[in-house]
Amino acid sequence: MGVENEILKAGDGENFPKQGDELTMHYTGTLADGGKEFDSSVSRGKPFKFVIGIGQVIRGWDEGVMKMSLGEKAMLKITSDYGYGERGAPGAIPPNADLNFEVELLAIGSKTAPGFNSSTSCIIL
Repeated sequence: MGVENEILKAGDGENFPKQGDELTMHYTGTLADGGKEFDSSVSRGKPFKFVIGIGQVIRGWDEGVMKMSLGEKAMLKITSDYGYGERGAPGAIPPNADLNFEVELLAIGSKTAPGFNSSTSCIIL
């Protein structure tokens, strides 16, 4: 149980997030069973900003994203206990659903991945 990272595109291999860092990411979330998309910053055209390692996101993200380096694109395969668990997310994610997130680490604080323009991001408070 937990989170498995499958690297789709290597990052710089040098800059990794630490607890308390503000990250900027693109993601697309799908249900592992059937592949139905439930959320995507890519579809909205606005990257997602959050602070890693403090519970602002699901446990699978807190643990899986910390293994990524700047610029990396990965598939996070997250079991339900590291996702939304028994409660699910009404209207989007059923109870006990395993999830897949295609994620791309665009920025760690002010350090940005090559080709990323940070002026187009969305901040979640």
